Amino acid sequence: MSDAGSDRPGGHTRLAAVIGAPVRHSLSPAIHNAAFRALDLDWVYLAFEVAPGDAPAALAGMRALGLGGLSVTMPHKDAVAAVVDRLGDDARLLGAVNCVTPVDGDLVGDNTDGPGFLRALAADTGFDPTGRRCAVVGAGGAARAVVLALARAGAAEVVVVNRTPARGERAAALAGPVGRIGRADDVADAELVVNATPLGMRPDHDELPVDVELLRTGQVVADLVYRPFETPLLAAARARGLIATNGLGMLVHQAALAFERWTSRTAPLEVMEAAVRRRLG
Repeated sequence: MSDAGSDRPGGHTRLAAVIGAPVRHSLSPAIHNAAFRALDLDWVYLAFEVAPGDAPAALAGMRALGLGGLSVTMPHKDAVAAVVDRLGDDARLLGAVNCVTPVDGDLVGDNTDGPGFLRALAADTGFDPTGRRCAVVGAGGAARAVVLALARAGAAEVVVVNRTPARGERAAALAGPVGRIGRADDVADAELVVNATPLGMRPDHDELPVDVELLRTGQVVADLVYRPFETPLLAAARARGLIATNGLGMLVHQAALAFERWTSRTAPLEVMEAAVRRRLG
């Protein structure tokens, strides 16, 4: 670190932020500020509570104030996708933005959730979706991003298991010809099982997202929940000797992709993950 850090923040400090409602619980400030410090960048990252319906005003503020980057969380992802100047491919297909970058005077909206999931999956488990059968439980925003990412990565099949068939069909359609709506027992035939529902966040109250008796040797299980670190699903998978990973890696890698877009620097992944672990205890 240089002595210049003692003069920060100052007139040359770049500002990035996350908008959401609620947003005070967000881990993004801890992740990004740790990365800025590690690379000695004169940046600061804050969290702004933005009421539902006020996303267009927030984007106008980003433009007027010259923010260097913006993260977007619920409930604004769809609204931001409708008001940015340009959309990346994933954001366009999903109709949702979680990252906004100023580029040549335009505000460009991207969605880094799916690529972040793939990076985390490779780093944490070594699993390559190419030519593999995958099952995704859930059909919400995170599930749709994962479905699209797995199809883009060359999965042979992406089965969406969801309680509401219509939502499941919309999610499965993102995978094109390799996507289909499935049943709960399709989990048994998958080589990768992804829980993209909130089930598991309350271990003492929630039901399991899948029947663990369907899990079999050789499968990889990914649970997008990261609080707690080990959900009942992950505990059951590991008890059966399966490779299992939580959503912490996806959280860090999707943030790292945003960081790299904003700063044109390689994200310090270990520093970012350590910051999250400290915050979560």
